[in-house]
Amino acid sequence: MRRTSSDALVVFGVTGDLAHKMILPSLYQMVRRGHLDKPVVGVALDDWSEEQLAERARDAVTKQFGTVDEAVFGKLMGLMHYVSGDYKQTTTFEKLRAALGTHKHPLYYLAIPPSLFGPVADGLKAAGIAKGARLMVEKPFGRDLATAQALNATLHQVFEEDAVFRIDHFLGKEAIQNLLYIRFANAFIEPIWNRNYVESVQVTMAEDFGIKGRGKFYDEVGAIRDVVQNHLLNVLLLLAVEPPINGESDDLSDEKVQVLKAIRPLKKEDVVRGQFDGYLDEPGVAPKSARETFAALRFAVDTWRWEGVPFYIRAGKELPVKVTEVIVRFRRPPIAVFDGFPKDQANYVRFRLGPEVVTGIGVRRKKAGGDMVGEAVELTALDDTTDDMMPYERLIGDAMAGKRQLFTRQDAAELAWRIFDPILDDPEAPARYKPGTWGPKAAMKGFEPPGGWVDPEA
Repeated sequence: MRRTSSDALVVFGVTGDLAHKMILPSLYQMVRRGHLDKPVVGVALDDWSEEQLAERARDAVTKQFGTVDEAVFGKLMGLMHYVSGDYKQTTTFEKLRAALGTHKHPLYYLAIPPSLFGPVADGLKAAGIAKGARLMVEKPFGRDLATAQALNATLHQVFEEDAVFRIDHFLGKEAIQNLLYIRFANAFIEPIWNRNYVESVQVTMAEDFGIKGRGKFYDEVGAIRDVVQNHLLNVLLLLAVEPPINGESDDLSDEKVQVLKAIRPLKKEDVVRGQFDGYLDEPGVAPKSARETFAALRFAVDTWRWEGVPFYIRAGKELPVKVTEVIVRFRRPPIAVFDGFPKDQANYVRFRLGPEVVTGIGVRRKKAGGDMVGEAVELTALDDTTDDMMPYERLIGDAMAGKRQLFTRQDAAELAWRIFDPILDDPEAPARYKPGTWGPKAAMKGFEPPGGWVDPEA
């Protein structure tokens, strides 16, 4: 299975919002780069013609890129077919089997709610088109440990673990992969990437907007489930893992699992929850909702490398800027030979992961003049992201090729929920904060990495 490339792609939910915003533009890019020449079958409940699907795809590409290369678009449409039907009816899967024809190793991409994963897997099995196939599933993968385990059990009734690709689109981002590359491709970093030199690690994912009319969805999820338990935990893992033996997927997954095992389950005192003023007035939000729109969490990683080094993550809506950033702060020199300097001016490495991609190193240098007085500066490198692969473009291609490095294995998915289970669905009302600020100021007092939070600028 690992060495056999998928000979077709089937997208369940092809008429949905995710397909419109991400999947269809990604398929267009794959064709443009020469990375996709296999049949693509879209499946959805909508009674559409293939012409209507083509119109939807054109609109998706236009909204994403502004223009459409007709030659590329023509090639994509030449690959695409459409099957309409209910996921719970056998006739839908009979039509899909006919559409696949002689293709025996499809990748089934479930861009649909998790409640439909089971019926689709059962339908594929009953139609005799599950054997030899791969399955790619979207997050959220469960709401807690128990539901994640139940979902895994459902999928494993039809598909072996090696055939299941749990997607977190964050891992498909160029900037996220660069974390691993910089760590393990530069000899000067490894000797200092440990508790002897690193004082703290902080990860910030700030959004300068609210819930954009998604009140019902967000009130069921909140900041912790939406971005911390998956996206930002994955960033923490890439910062904390030991070097894998090689680039094979299981080796990297093994190292991630070791870190997950070493992270202590969270306690209430490890979390600050906030809710922006005006959230309760959003359509779809419960009148007395205790759902957090901001969360700051402190993690302890009990490994030889990281014992005693606090890892902090904060994420929220209606914050001052839209940015995702990592700060790895180093311990200060034991003696200030020339001059003292503020606590927040220790050396650091900064990874800005979005919207622009920047790697920076914070250093001190002598200020111009006669005295040995220093100043803090940052040496930065700005990445050119003009033609980066889209996250879904990379992930779909990897799944079709059987490359599992960027996907979440069953044990990792369940271990991640083990960490968060104790603090999920806290009924206590979160602390309030004003839009445009860095969360609930009073609740955050004293809850910070050594040297304080670094508030990113736009």
